[in-house]
Amino acid sequence: MSCSALLFLGRGDLQRVLFPLCCSHSLRTLSSGPRISSSLRESYRLLQLPEDGSSSQAEVKEAYLHMAKLYHPDSGAPTADAQLFSCIEEAYRAVLAHLARQKSASQYTQAQEEDEEEDKLKSHAPQHRHYLSFEGVGSGTPSQRERQYRQFRIDRATDQVLEYRRKEMEKAAAEEGAMVVRDARLRSKQIKITQAVERLVEDLIQESMARGDFRNLSGTGKPLRKFDHNPYTDPMTHNLNRILIDNGYKPEWIVAQKDIRETIGKMRAELLEVRARLGDPLKHSEHVQWNEHCSAFATELVKLNKKVDDFNLIVPLLSRQMVHFSLKRELERVLKADQEKRQERRREREQREEREKAAAPQHTKQGLIAWMQNLLK
Repeated sequence: MSCSALLFLGRGDLQRVLFPLCCSHSLRTLSSGPRISSSLRESYRLLQLPEDGSSSQAEVKEAYLHMAKLYHPDSGAPTADAQLFSCIEEAYRAVLAHLARQKSASQYTQAQEEDEEEDKLKSHAPQHRHYLSFEGVGSGTPSQRERQYRQFRIDRATDQVLEYRRKEMEKAAAEEGAMVVRDARLRSKQIKITQAVERLVEDLIQESMARGDFRNLSGTGKPLRKFDHNPYTDPMTHNLNRILIDNGYKPEWIVAQKDIRETIGKMRAELLEVRARLGDPLKHSEHVQWNEHCSAFATELVKLNKKVDDFNLIVPLLSRQMVHFSLKRELERVLKADQEKRQERRREREQREEREKAAAPQHTKQGLIAWMQNLLK
């Protein structure tokens, strides 16, 4: 359109004519890319990159890191220079800003091209064309229908997963119900067998009572004393304990306690017997024998203390636990018992001698009277 024709247009008409021209010019400018200024070329040159701006962001970052290793003040390199590194950092920021502007311009251009392409397809393609793709899902432009179809596929996959889980849960519940029914049948069968056995036993007892097999039992006609000791005990527990006791069962810790007591009693008796055979006071040879027996007694006492440790681990009550046997206390106890026995034997001997002395004159007098009677005869 010529300039003379533009003079005769109104203000609104002028805007409608010039606006598409300006937009097309700006789009061509953006698509062709921004021109690189001299300062930006200097920034590319500082980073040792091509000045045409064709470097990618990764290449720019790699070049910056390489220059930082060479010129950073803290790098320790001989080429380190703080002023030069500050210039390199400013150049790096400028190049990054240029790349960001370039990227935004390219994105805007691509979006404009996509919109133009969609407008062309919408204006030229028949209206029923969108039913031939995406399984007839969605409406609008192809990109919109594609997004709607993608969401539709996601929803359908989710529904399929939920349906599969529901079927699996129903299957597991059915199997569990079948197991419960089978267990119930087994329990009912066991109950029937138990009841049949109980009826059989009751019939046998009644037949024995009718024959009089229970008439000669001890305690006939007397009340049963099953729970006299503790009326608060569970009858079933008490009966089980009574059956175990009647059959000679004893808990492990009671057997261990009895064994420990019998062992220490036997050891004390043997040591006391050895001490009783020796003299008082002890001679040198007897002293050597006593020391040997004491050493053997100490060895056996160590073994017994290990049994005490095992007993303390299994005893159910803390008050029932036992302490270790001390060798010193046991020897003192044996010596004290030996002294008491020796004193008792000494007292018994003195009492016997006194009785013999008291009975000696009477025997002499009776012997003289008997001699005289024999003489007179």
